[in-house]
Amino acid sequence: MGTATRRVTNRKRSESMKVIVFFVIGGVFGLIIGVSLPTLSIKKLNLQSGLISSFNLPCIQNKDIANDDISSLQDQTSKIWVSTNPRGAEKLPPGIVNAQSDFYLRRLWGIPSEDLTSKPKYLVAFTVGYQQRENIDANVKKFSENFTILLFHYDGRTTEWDEFEWSKKAIHVSAHKQTKWWYAKRFLHPDIVASYDYIFLWDEDLGVDNFNAEEYLKLVKKHGLEISQPGLESRIKLCWNMTKRRDDIEVHKETQEKPGKCKYPTLPPCAAFVEIMAPVFSRDAWRCVWHMIQNEFVHGWGLDFAFRKCVEVSNTLSYYFWCSYKRHTHQLKIKCCTFDML
Repeated sequence: MGTATRRVTNRKRSESMKVIVFFVIGGVFGLIIGVSLPTLSIKKLNLQSGLISSFNLPCIQNKDIANDDISSLQDQTSKIWVSTNPRGAEKLPPGIVNAQSDFYLRRLWGIPSEDLTSKPKYLVAFTVGYQQRENIDANVKKFSENFTILLFHYDGRTTEWDEFEWSKKAIHVSAHKQTKWWYAKRFLHPDIVASYDYIFLWDEDLGVDNFNAEEYLKLVKKHGLEISQPGLESRIKLCWNMTKRRDDIEVHKETQEKPGKCKYPTLPPCAAFVEIMAPVFSRDAWRCVWHMIQNEFVHGWGLDFAFRKCVEVSNTLSYYFWCSYKRHTHQLKIKCCTFDML
């Protein structure tokens, strides 16, 4: 009896000890877990933040770099002021300023430096209507590959000119019922034609049977002519004797007019005179003349009396010379007029 009671008591104590040990171990384990959980969550949070940062870091860094570059560029730009740059471009670095252009045609593909196999040195511009196509074709054939051909179309007909092979390489500008001085003011700005040594600005009705462009330019260069025009032969009476071709001399700078036509023998139209129908300008002379052309000019009558203002040096008049090799064949009725000096 006593032995059985002792066994039961020992078994209860053993089970109680197991329970106590279990709870103690569980408590310690729980305590350990409880203490360690905040650390793990922080580590997890730090890991996630680090992971997010690793993804966003390049973007943030790039954004910072870009902002730095922009700020640096703005600082540099604000410090740039090049007074020798064209007006309005003073804030640009000189290396990227391109103040001039040209009429050279470019390809739509390929290396730009390989676009041009040649660069014409001269420009000839005609103001044309389609009815004069045959005469213009004859004119154009008098000009070599050294010339850029520019047609101003006052009748709006441009594609029809493709019947001529040269027309496919020409520059065509169209505006209804305008004259060559209107076109010249708007499309022949000196910075646009700066690539050309000489600019021919001709009417559409000129006969060229006896004209040679290359020979003409040889005379122009030989005599240093800034503004000139070939001499004329015409089936009708010429307005001015100054424009008449002379066989006794290569160039002439003065002439005799009828009594009453020339108040001053050393001034137009007896000297220093080039008519507006077929003038040829050097690059420098055209830069001056272009600024003299008024926006409201239509026919340009009287402008030729003022051309001389663009070649006066030290108040000494530089005369214009007229060269041979040209015959005027237009059938228009010309009324000879006089004009006041501009």
